[in-house]
Amino acid sequence: MAQLPEKVGSLISVDRNAANTSNRENPHAGLISIVDKESSFFVPSSVNALNYLNNRPNLPDRLNWQPNFALVSRSLDWGVTSGPTQYQRTGAIKRFGQYVTIWRRDKKGNWRVHVRAEVENYGKQEAAKLEYFEPDNQKYLKHRSMVRLNQREEVVFQTDKLFSHVLKADTRAGYTEFLADDVRYYFPWQPEIVGRDKVIDMFTKERIEIDTEPEDVGRAYSGEFAYTSGTATVGLKDKVVKFNYIRVWQLKNDYQWKIILEMMFER
Repeated sequence: MAQLPEKVGSLISVDRNAANTSNRENPHAGLISIVDKESSFFVPSSVNALNYLNNRPNLPDRLNWQPNFALVSRSLDWGVTSGPTQYQRTGAIKRFGQYVTIWRRDKKGNWRVHVRAEVENYGKQEAAKLEYFEPDNQKYLKHRSMVRLNQREEVVFQTDKLFSHVLKADTRAGYTEFLADDVRYYFPWQPEIVGRDKVIDMFTKERIEIDTEPEDVGRAYSGEFAYTSGTATVGLKDKVVKFNYIRVWQLKNDYQWKIILEMMFER
């Protein structure tokens, strides 16, 4: 395995180690090693991860995942990993999907899951190679006021509300405007999609219409990354389905927020 940069490499290692524990011991051991009392899992509704795992849910007998995308904020308090996952119950066929995890550091400096979600697909396409973003050493404002920090999160939340408003009028126009060129997109029963044009092509081919409503937001202390989550109503060719979503945002050089990762999953 090629040597990874120190900062983002620390997060990738934590994610890989948890996956290895899941493989070597069991899925419960792997997941419990990376959560605390503030962690949430979408299963598919949002639940407290620690309570969920302590109640010994009906987890698959085998669960493996492998990050192929990772980033860490300049403030080193916030990160994202995503990639392919496989799971199987004894006597059943192997199933495939994608996961995304929003991470934060706890008071001891350990990476812990903030939010984690999964979506299922057919597993027929080879996963993209690992892509990661090592934070630069650019300085950032170190705000102390909770009022100011909340205001910064509100900017992202309002951006998602604006996006949602545009989607009500035109799904393709909204995504064309708000997706980054190199966005990663995860949608049920679709392979991992990399690139805005490919996402728009998929929407057109599958005749997908999306209407969303943001509910939650979080932002890195250094400010350049954030996430939103909420609910979605998705019109497919022959039905309408209720979804949840997670969006990862990046503040670009032109001071515009763009979505660099989105996952849609049924609720």
